[in-house]
Amino acid sequence: MFQYVDSKKEPMRKVDTAWLRMESPHNLMMITGLMFLDKMPDLAQFIEGLEKKFLKYRRFRQLAHQTASGSYWQDDKYFDMAAHVRRVALPGNADYKELQDYVSNLASTPLDKNKPLWSFHIVENYNKGPVVVSRIHHCYADGIALIQVLLSMTSTSRAKSLEFDVDDTQKEEHQKLGLLKQVVNPAKKQFAHSLKMMNEVTELGKKVLQDPSLIEKSVGDTVDIAEELFNALTLSDDPQTVYKSELCTRKRVAWAESLPLDEVKAIAKATGTTVNDVLISNLAGALREYMLERGDDPNEKVIRATVPVNLRPLKHAKELGNHFGLVFLNLPIFEANPLKRLAYVHHEMNELKKSKQALVSLGLLSMIGLAPLAAQNLLLNQFSKKATAVLTNVPGPSVPLYMAGCKVDKTMFWVPQNGTIGMGISILSYNGQVEFGLIVDKNMVPQPHKVIVRFPEQFAQLKELMMLHPWDGDIHADLLDGLV
Repeated sequence: MFQYVDSKKEPMRKVDTAWLRMESPHNLMMITGLMFLDKMPDLAQFIEGLEKKFLKYRRFRQLAHQTASGSYWQDDKYFDMAAHVRRVALPGNADYKELQDYVSNLASTPLDKNKPLWSFHIVENYNKGPVVVSRIHHCYADGIALIQVLLSMTSTSRAKSLEFDVDDTQKEEHQKLGLLKQVVNPAKKQFAHSLKMMNEVTELGKKVLQDPSLIEKSVGDTVDIAEELFNALTLSDDPQTVYKSELCTRKRVAWAESLPLDEVKAIAKATGTTVNDVLISNLAGALREYMLERGDDPNEKVIRATVPVNLRPLKHAKELGNHFGLVFLNLPIFEANPLKRLAYVHHEMNELKKSKQALVSLGLLSMIGLAPLAAQNLLLNQFSKKATAVLTNVPGPSVPLYMAGCKVDKTMFWVPQNGTIGMGISILSYNGQVEFGLIVDKNMVPQPHKVIVRFPEQFAQLKELMMLHPWDGDIHADLLDGLV
């Protein structure tokens, strides 16, 4: 049991402060997740696992305080695990609809600010097996950090998942960051680069709008950053669609049937694209089809999603907090042809890889963390008008995991939105499957399952098209001409 030790206030990082201050009644800043288990966990063992593995991250025992003079962390001297772990039962048939309603209600309910901002709800009677619903405020950690937290709580065998007192030297490979290397390593160079330029980004963020000539006066990397910042702040607003409207305070969540990751990889290889390209092009097709059903013409329209880009080096993977930037990704909802959509997305992703948008947004988030609240809200609202959705794509563990003696059959999460954005789309790979999750403001899409079911349908259409017209090479070279 955790023993309280009087502690001093720990200053909160500027980027984490920004996420704490972004919360509004319309958009709660928490990451909501589901883990579908093969059997009901023993409650005492589940709690012991949390105490030994989850609470080893001291941050989860701390309160997130926000005052006029700044934000800080401080140990909760009244910490009580019972306030964070609940066992619940669904009403009625306890099927998809009841679970969807329950998770939607949790996603619409703020965490208690008088306690550390996280909770676990164990749903014991879902008709496909027990489910653990987790909620963690974004100021504590980003998606990559939370994967590390998940890995630290799990094992690759049922028996070992009940060994709560294993020391660090005896940890399994997946708990020694082995499964994180594929996620973190590609960002190492970019992260090192961002550290050098962070001060420049923040300072430029304060000046470039007043003096656009800074773009011409700057040299080298600074001119690239100034251009990216100016471009981001002067982008046109996203067009009006069914996914853009006044926000209410209620969220609705939905999740799709899993897709086989091997099939996605096969299409990516055959077309010279990537797994991300294939999944995002299917997403654009699903959004398009739903718009057509609602009588909203998607033709000649492109909408943007803000996409988090990991900027965390491997050596920092165990740390909590937020270490990512954001980029704007164009989604071709105008395109009916699945292969042409794939070519468009492939081109857009390649262009983003050359840009420094992620570095700019990381600097902007730091700046927002320091700005007066009124200025912060103005910046967020202006920034969020330029996008329709938040899109997160996280590669998860490739092997089955166990927690507290239970196998995790499937896992899913939903990302928070900010400002005026009312839709979040999550893509996660786990144990050879790809999972899709959607969270959306109820005022925009009252029944999000009508959108999410189209994700696997779009993938099936793409597979059928590939079988009719086998591809062998670079889809970009064959189809891109005349599209962008």
